[in-house]
Amino acid sequence: MATSEAKENILKRIRQALSNPVPLPFPQSEGTNSVYVASEEDNAVIFAEEFSKLQGKFAFCADEKELLSLLQLLVKEKGWDKVYCKDEKLLPIFFPAIGQPYDSLSACDVSITGCEYLVARTGTIVLSAAQQEGRTASVYAPVHICIAYTSQLLYDVKDALVSLKEKYGNSFPSFVTFASGPSRTADIEKTLVTGVHGPKEVFCFLVDV
Repeated sequence: MATSEAKENILKRIRQALSNPVPLPFPQSEGTNSVYVASEEDNAVIFAEEFSKLQGKFAFCADEKELLSLLQLLVKEKGWDKVYCKDEKLLPIFFPAIGQPYDSLSACDVSITGCEYLVARTGTIVLSAAQQEGRTASVYAPVHICIAYTSQLLYDVKDALVSLKEKYGNSFPSFVTFASGPSRTADIEKTLVTGVHGPKEVFCFLVDV
């Protein structure tokens, strides 16, 4: 009996609280305004700086011709024979100039993907399930190369989420990934280790458009 009365008293208080909601003490803090003020510096410069801080390797290309030239040089220097790519927009740019695309993601040397957006403030690559190969190609390969265009550059994470919502509407991807440089963990004795659960190296080629 005592338990039932105590339960009823709690529910009564909850109902009273819900019928008389307390106004927010700081109405401007509901998330409608951006916390971070956009920098006056170019987003490409900000992204390059932040991405490099996170051990990512960045290259700016004036056009797709320079992109292909730099990629050919990188593949040759690294000795990559098994280059995996399934993105139909990127395949005509690189292949067969750097050889034939490798079919097996599990045994490849490097994977090449596009992205949804780049977030300048955090040096982050935004990927989604709506892309070909989804998140798999950017995580499973030992090295990930992301090809992005300046039209995909945004300042903040909030901008990327808004743009994704506008782009996909009711068909919003089942997941969205924010990748900032090579995978890393400090779970073991607080020592930072890279490449534990993802690519050991991440390259981003940004093409001016």
